[in-house]
Amino acid sequence: SNFNATSPRKLKAQFLGMDILSYSGAPCSHVVNLRLYNIDQSLLKQNSHQGNFRSSSTLGGFRNVDLKVSSGSYDGYVIDGKEDARDISKPGESETKVVIPGMPDESNGESSAAVSSCFWEWKPKFKVHYEKSGCENVTSPPVLFLPGFGVGSFHYEKQLKDLGRDYRVWAIDFLGQGMSLPSENPTPDSSEGDTLERKDSAWGFGDEAEPWASELVYSIDLWQDQVRYFIEEVIGEPVYVVGNSLGGYVALYFAASNPHLVKGVTLLNATPFWGFLPNPITSPRLAKIFPLSGTFPLPSNVRKLTEFVWQKMSDPRSIAEILRQVYADHTTKVDKVFSRILETTQHPAAAASFASIMFAPRGQLSFGDALSRCKMNNVPICLMYGKEDPWVTPVWGLQVKRQVPEAPYYEISPAGHCPHDEVPEVVNYLLRGWIKNLETQGSIALPLLDDGESIDYSIARELEFVRDGSRKSLSVHFFGSKFSLWNRISSYIKSQFGNTDLKS
Repeated sequence: SNFNATSPRKLKAQFLGMDILSYSGAPCSHVVNLRLYNIDQSLLKQNSHQGNFRSSSTLGGFRNVDLKVSSGSYDGYVIDGKEDARDISKPGESETKVVIPGMPDESNGESSAAVSSCFWEWKPKFKVHYEKSGCENVTSPPVLFLPGFGVGSFHYEKQLKDLGRDYRVWAIDFLGQGMSLPSENPTPDSSEGDTLERKDSAWGFGDEAEPWASELVYSIDLWQDQVRYFIEEVIGEPVYVVGNSLGGYVALYFAASNPHLVKGVTLLNATPFWGFLPNPITSPRLAKIFPLSGTFPLPSNVRKLTEFVWQKMSDPRSIAEILRQVYADHTTKVDKVFSRILETTQHPAAAASFASIMFAPRGQLSFGDALSRCKMNNVPICLMYGKEDPWVTPVWGLQVKRQVPEAPYYEISPAGHCPHDEVPEVVNYLLRGWIKNLETQGSIALPLLDDGESIDYSIARELEFVRDGSRKSLSVHFFGSKFSLWNRISSYIKSQFGNTDLKS
């Protein structure tokens, strides 16, 4: 798949001007922006289609500017500087400040979408847990979120509550994770003695599998199959699929295998690899050398190893340390995520399910193969990566971008491995804009681009929003179709040494 681990240089950017963007589809989003700057809402509505006015405010500490109010992107109003200093022909030199809506603030009377918890019985003994919102938006596009390893649909609560105001939204738990763990022991142990105590506390460590679990293995092939049936039987129409980490790989794999069921794929720090053991279908000879396949019953040596590793993995201190690693901003509230992960580890089937996942074979399609198939079938792809991810570093996203140059790539900083939970305001804003761009066949510009702009290289934006009554800001880099690693290096050199004449 031509991935390498060469780390790119960092970019420095200066942010000039200001845009205030808002959506008409999200209740109260206008109020969020206008309250931030104390601009009278009725005045903006009166001038929302044409006309200019002079602001006497410093707009939250920024310089006075001539403001133009017009309708356009995202079916709302756009406020921008009258004089546009941007030059989109120069790599890395298109910077403005963009104010985006925050998350729904229920304490201020802003309504969020109601979230429902449901179960779907895919097969006997195979119950899939999922959450949904926005079902009343019957004419809106459907969006399906796929979780990363070790978490579940709960990790997308901020998307369900916010995006559910505009779209029909689902998030599922993969089999073997979250609340999609089995309700019965797949390998009941009838032996006596000291194993009896373990039998009561942990499932899946017996010597003989139940008929329904005889071919069960929690693999990436099982999960992409699960997604297909879920879309066909529960959603009933093609969807936009969004996946984080492992969920990103599954989303791409599913789209490559079922392009007719996909409207587009968004990858959030997608892991480009999964599984350590050879696949028995694609590598039958090699698979014979490594007979482990993640099926039940688990071999005795696997059980012993699992018991040792699981004791460390399920320790609350280990879970807290992992969360500390993957979130770049340690002020992010992760109490709910921590408690839900801990709750899952206490399920009697959790340890054996973990073992099945760890010893499952690789998928029949590699990440690179799946990406190539999606490109061949013209599946739209959008890339959103947290820059400070310690696991799936930005170079992996840039390698995907290199293979699919036409895919918009947004690099968010500071943000770690789970940008949808760490900076949901930004991810939801970008996702809304990308979907609207596709749904309107390009008549609405991509997020962070003005109407008619065609960015070949890269631009930088500073995004600002309100969270818990305080302003928060971060930077987003958009990389265009002709962007390359050399563009990034040359932009860095320019920022350090001035406008040196570097040809890309």
